[in-house]
Amino acid sequence: MRVTNRTLTIVLIAAAALAAVGAGAGSAADKPTAEQARIAAVTRPTTDFSKAEPFEARPGGAATVFTEINRDIFSQSSANMSFERELDFKVGNGIFRKVWVSSPSSTVSSDGLGPFYNARACQLCHVKDGRGRTPAADEDGVSLFLRLSVPPATEAERAALASHQRNVIPEPTYGGQLQNYSVQGLKAEGRMTLRYEERPVTLADGTVVSLRKPVYGVADLAYGPMHPDTMISPRIAPPMIGAGLLEAIPEADLLAASDPDDRDGDGISGRPNLVWSDEHGEVRIGRFGWKAGTPTVAQQSSDAFRGDMGLSTPLYRDPAGDCSARQADCRSAPHGEDPVEGSEVTASMMDALVFYSRNLGVPARRDVDDPAVLAGKQLFYEAGCIACHRPKFVTRRDSIGPEQSFQLIWPYSDLLLHDMGEGLADNRPEGVASGREWKTPPLWGLGLTRTVNDREELLHDGRARGPLEAILWHGGEAEASKDRVVAMTREERDALLAFLATL
Repeated sequence: MRVTNRTLTIVLIAAAALAAVGAGAGSAADKPTAEQARIAAVTRPTTDFSKAEPFEARPGGAATVFTEINRDIFSQSSANMSFERELDFKVGNGIFRKVWVSSPSSTVSSDGLGPFYNARACQLCHVKDGRGRTPAADEDGVSLFLRLSVPPATEAERAALASHQRNVIPEPTYGGQLQNYSVQGLKAEGRMTLRYEERPVTLADGTVVSLRKPVYGVADLAYGPMHPDTMISPRIAPPMIGAGLLEAIPEADLLAASDPDDRDGDGISGRPNLVWSDEHGEVRIGRFGWKAGTPTVAQQSSDAFRGDMGLSTPLYRDPAGDCSARQADCRSAPHGEDPVEGSEVTASMMDALVFYSRNLGVPARRDVDDPAVLAGKQLFYEAGCIACHRPKFVTRRDSIGPEQSFQLIWPYSDLLLHDMGEGLADNRPEGVASGREWKTPPLWGLGLTRTVNDREELLHDGRARGPLEAILWHGGEAEASKDRVVAMTREERDALLAFLATL
């Protein structure tokens, strides 16, 4: 490994962070218990808001990105990555940005798109590795689409849901999501319709905030009517940063925060989504997706290739993607399978893409010592926001990559499901998640959303045009926290938003 000043600095930072959690302390017999106690001490929420906490400016631990703040800030590699692995990251970036084409094509390494799809490249949904955006009134959605499912109708379907081997039962004709694009010669499945209703909310100081309530529908269905009990749910592409670090959080730490029956009486009853890992052939905790419907970066990426672009992968080898058995023309359309590997996205492409996705670094915090920011942080804690937006974790020592191993991270999420009230309900179950439950989204990178994506469209469907609107949509378990924000003075609210802008 090439040793540079940058590398030496990273090594020293990592060593300091490890020392803070007691790495290497104790004898072989008592080390696990001693280490767990030190980790618990380091990740315990602070009660001192007079100054920043140690390592608070490094939300991704030693992987935290320190570079110029611009539109590419979400596209940087883990800062603790070795020079030799940077090439793998860049190759993965090429796969992420690749624009796929339909088959047959002379570009045999890039064909196989569709036959139905929502986007032609990962980058077109996760713009600059950040968030998607809601469509304008006169355009089709690319990074916002509709998920589809129906209630179980047979014993086999009910058993598959009960055993967690399936999260949902797809709509019989249109599958798991509505695809609004198709290859030449086929009609797209249909299109999403979207309109907004403005709803004013008056805060305690008299400020009026207008919330936009989206109303979704489907139109121009090309393959007949949908099942009468079809449930639809919008999904906007989330930012990509820190995915590998989230994957490296120990399951035991996530389960420790679970309280499905609210036994402690604090009004918060988070629980994990339990989902089937197609990689490992077992039930695991879901971590990715707006309802934590997938357990790993690799499975989430394979799902996106299949559903969003109609591409087969080593994990999901059907070249027809999300086409159902009722869509005969779609299923018989040409495909781009590699004749040796039997998938359109080859194993080497998939490995590179997953490595890239795991190593998109989290940007450093700004102004962590600013008095207004510290005041806002205290208000965030006192409002009870950290009951779901848990500040800190320490990742596993045996994580998949050295970049993610044994890092003190600050995602501000517990990755658990919470009832968010009727206002945000999609009334569509997914795995264990009910129609009112959503995974707590990580907040790291929140303050750079506008820098990267030119707009702030938050929550699962982008309805919130900034953090304050997102807070005001909170209900259910978060109702009390929202009410505390509504009751704040303008000065307090500005301080809270100043804190969120540094994440």
